[in-house]
Amino acid sequence: IPESGHKYYLQFSTEDYRTGEDAGNCLATVLYPKKKSPPVVSIKCSHTKDQQEIQEEDNRLYQRIRHQSKPITGNNIPDSYGNIEPALEPVWALAVAGSSSIMWEKSTETLGYFLAQVKSVRQWIRKDDFVEFDYTVLLHEIPTQEIISCHMRLTWLPGHPLKVKHFCAAESHGADQGSGAGSGSAAGPSAEKGANF
Repeated sequence: IPESGHKYYLQFSTEDYRTGEDAGNCLATVLYPKKKSPPVVSIKCSHTKDQQEIQEEDNRLYQRIRHQSKPITGNNIPDSYGNIEPALEPVWALAVAGSSSIMWEKSTETLGYFLAQVKSVRQWIRKDDFVEFDYTVLLHEIPTQEIISCHMRLTWLPGHPLKVKHFCAAESHGADQGSGAGSGSAAGPSAEKGANF
């Protein structure tokens, strides 16, 4: 699109990242603006799971986190063999969701990201019902093969958008590392610029 950027039309299927089950099909448009900013995404999905089933899964995950006897901490998730301790599966699930908003914000037409590992995670105890975690995550940058370290603070309560603040270490190719604060959900992240933390 002259003066605006490149627009892509996509059709793709999704799957549950834990079980591999079919999770539905999506149609999307993605506009990569000429100016350096996150892509503009419009997406419509047909889900194979109904909303109540999704809410029940969210609540089970939330209850597992809330009923720990002490704050959750962990390192190197998954380990060097690709294993995740069952007790750390909830924090891995939240890391997948939270880091996706960082990847969405950082991705360009020529660079993409995958969550490689949670280097460390620490739960903060709050007086309200929200759960809050500090993460250090490693993102695998494609096609450069660089590993990017990002600090992420994630706050969540079922029925509310996931809130993510992040700061990523400077990279060799000098990309803007502006810290972001965003909230998002599976329905589509929306970036809200905010202060560092």
